[in-house]
This record gives sequence, structure tokens and C-alpha cells, in this order.
Amino acid sequence: MLFLLFGTHLYFTFRLGFIQKRLPEGIRLSMPGKNRREGGEQLSSYAALSTALAATIGTGNIVGISTAIAVGGVGSVFWCWLTGFFGIATCYAECLLSVKYRVKGEDKTTLGGPMYVLERGLGQKWLAAVFSMFAVIASFGIGSSVQAHAIRAALEGQLEVSPHLIGIAAGVLAGLVIVGGNQKIAKVCTWLVPAMSVLYLGGCLFVIVKNREVFPDALAAILKGAFTPSAVTGGLAGRAVLTAMRTGISRGLFTNEAGLGSIPITAAAAGEPSAVRQGMISMTGPFWDTVVMCAITGIAMVGSMMKNPNAYEGVAADAMCFVTFRELPFGGEKLLAASLVLFAFATILGWNVYGTSAVRYLWGEKSIAVYQVCYMLSVYLGAVLSLSLVWGISDLFNSLMAVPNLIGVWMLRDVVVRETKRNRIE
Repeated sequence: MLFLLFGTHLYFTFRLGFIQKRLPEGIRLSMPGKNRREGGEQLSSYAALSTALAATIGTGNIVGISTAIAVGGVGSVFWCWLTGFFGIATCYAECLLSVKYRVKGEDKTTLGGPMYVLERGLGQKWLAAVFSMFAVIASFGIGSSVQAHAIRAALEGQLEVSPHLIGIAAGVLAGLVIVGGNQKIAKVCTWLVPAMSVLYLGGCLFVIVKNREVFPDALAAILKGAFTPSAVTGGLAGRAVLTAMRTGISRGLFTNEAGLGSIPITAAAAGEPSAVRQGMISMTGPFWDTVVMCAITGIAMVGSMMKNPNAYEGVAADAMCFVTFRELPFGGEKLLAASLVLFAFATILGWNVYGTSAVRYLWGEKSIAVYQVCYMLSVYLGAVLSLSLVWGISDLFNSLMAVPNLIGVWMLRDVVVRETKRNRIE
């Protein structure tokens, strides 16, 4: 899976002439007020991007980087960052196709995603159904129950609250937003994503500035650890280069979701009429999620470890991020816990959009209400049950989503190139 995804990232990067160089243009187009709409009930491109970021920016950006460093060494931060950079090209390609082959729903909204690309672009309806089924199952795992468990873990370290109360509260709050449909989810995400990102990044930047004297050494350690197996100064253990590569690439691939087929679903819901323009807007997602968020997280953590190596001795891999935030003058761990809760809750909302779209494709509008109830129930169960098995199952189906999606992207690669060359960005 790593080979397939990363290979696709590299192919489209070179085939599209390094589409990443158009990132500034994509960021400009994604800003509120810069989006064109066809009319009707479509989302603005900014709202669609915020919904996608809500689903991708999550605990993987925090705890994921912490565990990546513990397993693969500091060099894994570089490989994670590089994966996000190249993943921008695949995200552009899959989102362009999703917009090109989208359809109008009964309520005049636009419907799209890999299932419509596979059916309308390749004529493979059975493969579209396979993707949709994997998406539904994954939404109950990585989209809801796993995130609810992350909320419980974050709150348990700060408050004495029953897991049942956490599960009920998370399920009810998510339900209040979800029943309003994609429009309400997008509306919440447009303010939730910037707020939670500023809150978390502010803490990371404070740590970086506080340890600014080791900033050059932290960058050097990350680069050195990516290419050499030698131990790193400051008490950080060295790791084999292949371990750093595998861990960093794996974390990067599944943090930004480029190639998995999830982001194109929200891209198709945008009212932007140009597939190329919307592809440019959507490809900024992996940039913010991995190139920016994961990089800043990694630099803050490595700098803190170099400055205070003794503080990390014997600390569990998924708890190292809390040690980093202890460097804040007050309330650092509570700030991180709040960030984790917001990230996980946003992911619950974003993944509901994916699951709902897949259910609609498979069984129609009448099945959505049943799915919503099951989704809220899975939020509650995620907070009260042990999720070691759920993690494995959700990872499996999350990965399996990528297979039919990448088949469609590869089979229609010439369409992506042709559309990109034929349509200029205004």
C-alpha cells in the first residue's frame, strides 16, 4: 500500500509538471469570497475545503507524530513532510476527476467522489460499490469510534469523567450537527477548523520560539536522521534509515488521506464549476495538514527533546506530545487535551460526510437516517469500549478504500493531464 500510494504521488508530480508550484494560487482561490458558484445548494469551495480538513486534521497530526518519532526516530518527520508534499499532486488529480464526473442530486446538490468516477468515467459500477462499502465501514472505525476513544483518552487525563458520559455527550453533540446535513456540518467546520488549528499551532510555535537556540540543531537532526542511521545528539536514539522512511511515509500517507478517495467527496460538493480550479483548491488540504501541521509538530517536539532530554525518559510514545506542551507557561497539557478533543470531534463530523455520501450512493436517501443513528451509536461505543481490534479493522478498510480509488485515478490519468492542459486557471 505504501508503494502504491507513494508511487502514485511521484507519478502525478512529474506527469503534471510539479503541480505543487501552483500552491500559492490554490491557497488564493480557497479563501472566502474568492469562490465561484454555479448556484443552488452547493457548498463554497472554502466550506468544502474546511470540511475535508476537519476530517484529515486530527489526532494523527499530534499523537501520530509523537509515535512516529518514538518508532522511526526524528528522521521520520522529514519523510512524513515529503509524503505530504508529493501527495498534493495525487489529491489534485483525484479531486479534478471527482468534480468532472459528479452528478446533480434530487435536491439540486452536487454528488461526487470515487464511486461516481468509477461508474461514469470507467463504467465499473461494481467497483464503485466496493469503494462505497469500504468507505461506510471505515467511517464507523477511523471516522467515529476511534475519534471518540481519542476524546475519552484526552479528557480522562484531565478530568474525572465517566466514559459513558463522554460517549453520550460526544454522540449527542455530533448528532445535533449531523442532522442538519452537509450544509450545517460545513458551517460548523468553517469556524472550528481555523479555531482549533490556531489554538494548537500557537502552542507549538511558543515551544519552538522558547527553544529557538536549538532550532537549527533540531532541523539538522531531522535531516540527518532521515538519511543516516547514526544516533542523534541530545539523548535521542538513532533509528535505521529504512525504519524512519517506512514510519514517516506511512504516517504522512494516512494523515493527509491523499489517494484514499475521501477528500474528493467534499471537493465534488463545492459549487465551483471548474474541475481544474477545484482541484487546485482541494490540493491545499495535504499542504495544510501534513506540510504545515505535521512539520511544526515535529520541529517543536524534536527541539523540546533536544533541550530537555531527561523529561522524555520512560514516557510512552503517545504521551510525548504532552511532555512537549508542558513547556508552556501554564495549562499546557490542558491546552493540548482541548486541541485533541476539538480535532477528534471535527474528524467525526468530516467523516460523517464521507459515510453519508457512500450510503446515499449504495442505498439512496431513505437509508441516510438509519446510517446517522448507527454513526452516533458508534461514537458512544468508541468512548466506552477497548479499541485495539477496532483500530486494526478501521486501518484495514481505510487502506482498502485506496485500492478502487487509485485504479480509477490511474485508468483516467490521461484525462487529468488533458483537462489540466486544456483549462487555464483564471
